Amino acid sequence: MKWFKASLYTITGLVLLLALLVYVGLRASLPQYQGEYQADVKAKVQLSRDANGYLSINADSRLDAAYALGFAHAQERFFQMDLLRRNAAGELSELFGEKALQLDISRRMHRFRDRAETAVAQLPKPQLELLQHYTLGVNAALLSLSLPPFEYGLLLQKPRPWQEADSLLVVFSMYLDLQGALGKDELAQQQLKQAVPAEWYRFFNQHSSDWQAAIDGSEVKAVAMPDSPYPFASAKTACQHCGFRDSRDIGSNNFAVAGALTPHGSAILADDMHLGIRVPGTWYKAQLNWRAGDKKLQVTGVTLPGTPSVVAGSNGHIAWGFTNSTADWQDLIKIKAAEDPLRYQTPAGDKEYSYNNEVIKIKGKADHIMLVKETQWGPLMAAPFDGYALRWVAYDKAGINLNLLTLEQATSVDEALKLAPAVGVPAQNLLVADKNGDIGWTLIGAIPNRQLKDMDVPQDWSDGDNYWDGYLDASAYPKLKNPANQRLWTANARTVGGKSLQLIGDGGYDLGARGQQIRDALLAKDQHNEQSLHQIQLDHRALFLQRWKQLLLEVLSDDFVKEHQLEPYLAQVKNGAKAAHPDDAGYPLVRAFRDETLELMFAPLAALLETQKLTLADLKLSPETPGWALLQAKRADTLPEGFSSWQMLLQQAVLKSKKKLLEKHQAELANLNWGSLNTVELQHPLSKALPLLSPLLDMPAKAMAGDRHMPRVQRPEHGQSERMVVAPGQEQHGILTIPGGQSGHPLSEFYRADHAFWAGEKELGFLPGAEKYLLELQPRG
Repeated sequence: MKWFKASLYTITGLVLLLALLVYVGLRASLPQYQGEYQADVKAKVQLSRDANGYLSINADSRLDAAYALGFAHAQERFFQMDLLRRNAAGELSELFGEKALQLDISRRMHRFRDRAETAVAQLPKPQLELLQHYTLGVNAALLSLSLPPFEYGLLLQKPRPWQEADSLLVVFSMYLDLQGALGKDELAQQQLKQAVPAEWYRFFNQHSSDWQAAIDGSEVKAVAMPDSPYPFASAKTACQHCGFRDSRDIGSNNFAVAGALTPHGSAILADDMHLGIRVPGTWYKAQLNWRAGDKKLQVTGVTLPGTPSVVAGSNGHIAWGFTNSTADWQDLIKIKAAEDPLRYQTPAGDKEYSYNNEVIKIKGKADHIMLVKETQWGPLMAAPFDGYALRWVAYDKAGINLNLLTLEQATSVDEALKLAPAVGVPAQNLLVADKNGDIGWTLIGAIPNRQLKDMDVPQDWSDGDNYWDGYLDASAYPKLKNPANQRLWTANARTVGGKSLQLIGDGGYDLGARGQQIRDALLAKDQHNEQSLHQIQLDHRALFLQRWKQLLLEVLSDDFVKEHQLEPYLAQVKNGAKAAHPDDAGYPLVRAFRDETLELMFAPLAALLETQKLTLADLKLSPETPGWALLQAKRADTLPEGFSSWQMLLQQAVLKSKKKLLEKHQAELANLNWGSLNTVELQHPLSKALPLLSPLLDMPAKAMAGDRHMPRVQRPEHGQSERMVVAPGQEQHGILTIPGGQSGHPLSEFYRADHAFWAGEKELGFLPGAEKYLLELQPRG
């Protein structure tokens, strides 16, 4: 026994010693918030932080402010910045080993590091100088830490210094998030177009006439179901990936009301961007103060660590925010082979492919060499789609720059709308509100001047009939200012119609229920303030599901309920599904019934696409619209194989969806509610690999309200990455919250500082609070 006790004491001592070493290492990598630091700045710069870590920078110049922002970003978020640059460049294997290799291989076809370095060389001198100062600040902060950020110690790695091109790689990482179809949508659309008659192709691809809220007032009419035979009447229905997509989860809401509707006369902007949610969050709150000649300038809002500008916020004259445009920014080109296999056909004659060797470094392994094969239009897709080349705005000079900085000094809606076309970011819906009460919308980002026969499926560009003729001039951009109802909104659905829609195309728009619910909430009140717009951001009423609830109740006949002992199920449906609230026990049942019904209906199409290595979710179309029309008509010939009646299909949808829910969540029906399915736990990228550190690294799990198809977008893996409401000139009334906190260091008091406000739906001020810490950057010498 003595030896056992001695061993136990030894093991316990070693564990405690290891825990102490980990703690000491963590403490040593904490950033400095107070005091002075010698830095490469022209004049003293102050970095002030409030009780939540909200940063205020006071500098004599924008260059010094950029240095200070880089310094603060690296102090708090360097590992996040590193992951973003590596994600775009395809360099994650160097940190994580072979487990990241396939992702790196998929990224390397884009050669984003080469493109970022080219883009840096093309920046105007003022932008290049600002980026250089930002980069100097990042690397100075790294050197200021006693130990590198703690993640590198856990990974047994050293951080690599920041380079100017890395900031543009961060922007490319956002391209991959926001425009991630990468041609598969066109391949799926092509398969559908080849499989069905033209009238059925139009029917399947129609925009919703039930859920639409375009800001230009344009409306689409329903496409009637064709009288011709259903093209999938006897098709196989065995699909492995039967799920579909009709919501843009990586999207956003923004909306604005003109000054005539507000108590203070300034227009008010609300913006909540929907992204993957993790620890730390996407955004970092900052206020920049600097001088330009005799003018004092200030811009406040959210910044993206790794980049030197305020992405969304207010400068006292205008406030601006974004939603993903969900228009079409990529095209696939059918490559026509020349007689010589090393060449391909172009309008100017046969050309040789170009080749680039990409060297992927792998932690603990030999390098992986990858050959990227390119055409004059873009790289070839990976097999089995290597007969196609990808054309993408992200590959061009117009698609990547630092012109977002120009919004910092814009003073009106008109000025901001004029600046937007020259900004090189993934194309977004830009909403602007100004202190004079004006509101406006346009697209921000480059719009290609397409000359294509069909924007939705791959085209042959070899004969010169299909091409991009550069990019549109600013005068050709769709825009809207001060509409008659004095309200604007966007939510990733179709925003405009007519010629404007033809210009920007369809990248797989959101169904539109979310946008319609926002529009109706804006129109429901004659006056608005910051709090009323914040409440719209939190609206989780299940308006979209009400027709599905009614259909489900019709399916639940007395005989069917009795036969399958569905009395508790029926009660939960009857009494619930009013909102995506954690306590609502009917909501998950109606939601699952809808999903299962549509999956059963579209299984033949899903099975067809899978034969071509594609999925139903790759399509641009929303199954809800044609699916609901098929359900209303209930034509016998449109039933999938294996069902003798529509009632049989719907009853099977009830039974299968109920079974799947209970099995997946290992719960009894009486214990199932929306909160048990929508529990959000923000996790650090390393916590799954190091579960013992999860309590330290992750935010506490919380059952939360919200879902798709409503303003409050919230799922366990994605949701509102920030909530901002602000009127320029009235920032003291504004609201700004982020999940998690400002810091990426788990021992920092700012690691969780915002989380209770974000998760608890509480307001947190748009402006920084009273100073708690002050760090001064002093010029060297």
